[in-house]
Amino acid sequence: MIASGEHRAGGQFHRVAAMRGEPLSLSFDGQTIAAAAGQSVLSALLAHGRLLRRSEFGDDPRAGFCLMGACQDCWVWSQSGGRLRACTTPVAAGMILASRPVLPPHG
Repeated sequence: MIASGEHRAGGQFHRVAAMRGEPLSLSFDGQTIAAAAGQSVLSALLAHGRLLRRSEFGDDPRAGFCLMGACQDCWVWSQSGGRLRACTTPVAAGMILASRPVLPPHG
C-alpha cells in the first residue's frame, strides 16, 4: 500500500496538451512537485502520482472525489497550518503543503 504523499508509478492524471502557464514548483510532504501557473494543486499532485492523504476513519488513500470544491476529500494543509481544497486552489511558486495538519512547535 502506498503511504500518503508517496509517489505512484504513473500519475492518475495524464496531460494531453502542453502546459501553457509559467513553470512553478511546490513542496508536498517535503518533495518538490513541478506544476504550471493556472493549474490546481490537485491536478499537479495527481499528475505526479501523489495521493493527497489518508482517511480520518481508516487507512484508505484519498485523492479527491468531486473535483469541484463541493466535498472535503481533497484537503491539504499549508505551512501555516491552514486547510486548503486542493481541487480549487491554484498552485503558487514556493507553496509548502502537507498531507496532514502541520502542528505548531511547542513553546
